[in-house]
Amino acid sequence: MAHIHWYPGHIAKAEKKLKELINLVDVVIEVLDARIPESSVYPDIKKLLGEKPRLIVLNKADLAEEAALLKWIKFYQEQTGFPVIASSASKNTDISTIVNKVIELAKPKIDKLVAKGLLPRPARVVVVGMPNVGKSSIINKLIRKGKTKVGAKAGVTRQQQWVRVNPKIDLLDTPGIIPLKQEDQIKAAKLAMVNSVSENAYENEEVARELLDILAQKYPENVKSYYNLSDDISVEAVAKSRNWIVKNSEPDIVRTSVMILTDFRDGRIGRFILDDFDKEAE
Repeated sequence: MAHIHWYPGHIAKAEKKLKELINLVDVVIEVLDARIPESSVYPDIKKLLGEKPRLIVLNKADLAEEAALLKWIKFYQEQTGFPVIASSASKNTDISTIVNKVIELAKPKIDKLVAKGLLPRPARVVVVGMPNVGKSSIINKLIRKGKTKVGAKAGVTRQQQWVRVNPKIDLLDTPGIIPLKQEDQIKAAKLAMVNSVSENAYENEEVARELLDILAQKYPENVKSYYNLSDDISVEAVAKSRNWIVKNSEPDIVRTSVMILTDFRDGRIGRFILDDFDKEAE
């Protein structure tokens, strides 16, 4: 098992900053990586967000196995009671869905303000998620739709910039980075596989071997076909199939490990979900 190293001081600082951002908004867009829909959920997400309404976005859906992804969407809708949608950076068609869901989630808060005699205002939204799940791509798609900077808000904050995405939505243009507080090393390794962990925290070879172990169990034919393998799905076998050999006819494990991780992250081997869906019994 690859051991992923965390830094508790960074976690405390990141949690504090994230809570400050969440206090400024009416709705949270929580971004997960569709290839690891369970492993990219923050263990204390309910504690972190409180009762704040949220839209869950399973991003990088174009890299995930479609049938399994539909099961995860249904599961999270039932578990949380919040809307869940799939998204991918390559398409903009999901933006109107995100905008409409955010307006819907913010309506009770805005209605409450109006009932107190205040003028209706745009819903205030922040995008949060683990590192590298695609928060910035969601923000950029929304900003391209709106493009109007509205600056600091009186009584809210001077440091943060807001963007008018829609007459009814103001988006905080800073992503809220959920800290990698992950004591489960299996989930931690999966976060490393999708590049959500700093490369300084793990060894490429260990993570590549664990990735191949998962793919060999769940999607063996994809791996064998892509790398032209027989039954041996291993870093050594992939190196030999590519004829990547170093001195003494040894397979080039370092180069091959990096290539396997890159091929997986770029979707070249296929569309996969690494987390097992065994939620039906819950």
